[in-house]
Amino acid sequence: MLADSHCHLNYKGLAEDQPAVLERARARGVTAMLNIATREREWDEVLATAEREPDVWATVGIHPHEADEHPHIDTAKLVARGAHPRIVGIGETGLDYYYDHSDRARQQASFRAHIAAAREAQVPIIVHTRDAEDDTAAILREEMGKGGFTGVIHCFTGTGAFADIALDLGFYISISGIVTFKSARELQETAARLPIERLLVETDAPFLAPVPHRGKTGEPAFVADTAAFLADLRGEPVEQLQDITARNFHQLFSKTRA
Repeated sequence: MLADSHCHLNYKGLAEDQPAVLERARARGVTAMLNIATREREWDEVLATAEREPDVWATVGIHPHEADEHPHIDTAKLVARGAHPRIVGIGETGLDYYYDHSDRARQQASFRAHIAAAREAQVPIIVHTRDAEDDTAAILREEMGKGGFTGVIHCFTGTGAFADIALDLGFYISISGIVTFKSARELQETAARLPIERLLVETDAPFLAPVPHRGKTGEPAFVADTAAFLADLRGEPVEQLQDITARNFHQLFSKTRA
């Protein structure tokens, strides 16, 4: 068992040959893939792939880069779309202060609307955060005080302190191919100590291809390389890490078990 907890199968680079992309993933032992939405116009297409492929599930959400362009996407719209049995999470959402493609106040309002939807729909939230740890942590804490919800910090590249905050809030942490990069020493130190029962692996395909595929278009098959690197880093058998992270995926995204 091996789960790619975050990929974009309908993005350029994968969409043109999606059946072959999926077959290559399955050939490497990938048994579950979560196809992530980032804009409203993607929702139908992302869901269609999940309806067609039994080992693919979908999310609905608005990436923080797109917050300015989606002021009409509120909690009610997210909850209504999230009721579909193949939609198992809300996001990706969150804060990105590195690029600031959208107004920060608008990003924060969108993030809170997504959290409210996840809470109401009782599905996990998929959180993107970059150069915004303090505000991300503050919003998660404040919103948790309004009522519990679950989720994952996707493509984790943050500090060890932020990892501890996320874990204390009950979140899972998903590690991408970035962990295989030589420059990722701090991330490697954090990934080595994360509790395995809260660990996920992902590709964020078509982005962030891990070593030994740097420079190529990322695809879900490459999650096997990230898992192998991570197992070696942590001193664990690769089969154990694969199985436990896949089990964690289905535990968090409980609608996948239906």
